[in-house]
Amino acid sequence: MTHNVYFWLKKDMTADQVAFFESELKQLLTLDYISHGSIGKPAQTDERPVTDHSFSYTSTLHFKTMADHEFYQDGCPKHKRFVDNCRQFFDRVIVYDAETL
Repeated sequence: MTHNVYFWLKKDMTADQVAFFESELKQLLTLDYISHGSIGKPAQTDERPVTDHSFSYTSTLHFKTMADHEFYQDGCPKHKRFVDNCRQFFDRVIVYDAETL
C-alpha cells in the first residue's frame, strides 16, 4: 500500500519554519512498519501539460500492510505529532493512496 502526500506550504514561512517542517516530515521515514519511504520537492524537469510542479513537498510511504496504514492514520504517535505540529504550515494537502498491483 503506497501513501503519497503532496503539500503546498504557506508562502510566508520563515527558513526556520521550513527547516522544522522538513525535520518533522523526515521523522515519518523512521517508522518500523513501512517498507520504505521518501520525501522530496518538485524536480527541475521541463514543463509539460501532464507535469505539476506547484506543490512544495511530497512524501511517499510504502506500508507493509493495509493494517499498518490504518494504524498510521488512527493511532501512530509520530503521525499525530507531525499533523499537530505542522498543519499550521499547509495551504493545501492532497493524498493519493494506491494499492500495489
